[in-house]
Amino acid sequence: MKPVTTGLLRAVIVLLVLGTLLAQLVVLPDLSLSLEYRYPEAAHLRVPTLVVSVIGLVPLHVVLVCVWRLVGMVRRDAVFSPAAFRWVDAMIWSALAAAALALGLLGWLTGATQDTGLQPGIGLTLLGSAVLAVGVGLLVVVLRGLLVKAVGWKGEATALRAELDEVI
Repeated sequence: MKPVTTGLLRAVIVLLVLGTLLAQLVVLPDLSLSLEYRYPEAAHLRVPTLVVSVIGLVPLHVVLVCVWRLVGMVRRDAVFSPAAFRWVDAMIWSALAAAALALGLLGWLTGATQDTGLQPGIGLTLLGSAVLAVGVGLLVVVLRGLLVKAVGWKGEATALRAELDEVI
């Protein structure tokens, strides 16, 4: 892979990390405060929902760190090695954690707002987030399978090259 491509990808990762940090520190607290004023009957849900929402972006940070590390392995031409599995597995678990957090928040909010009813947009957003996270996790599982095959083929190619060197 060209250094320009990996450099651009790393720049995008930095922008995503900065954007999610901005969301965690500024946007989500401001949004929860405005929702508290707009829906005073649900004001008691503000802090727990804000905490879970901020924590919900942590799996995205983990995935971005894993992609950063894998890009570094690509630059060093070491991505087709068993060391890459640690980062890919962390991405899978992070996606599952994000889905669990979204579904947990959806369940908790549904129970906490039984008398007033949960806003459909919030419920659909959380459900969509969970489905998206599971989809990303499954996609990474498929890509992990491809990585397993590539690592195996690289091992076979190395063994065949060693045999060929002995013959010559």
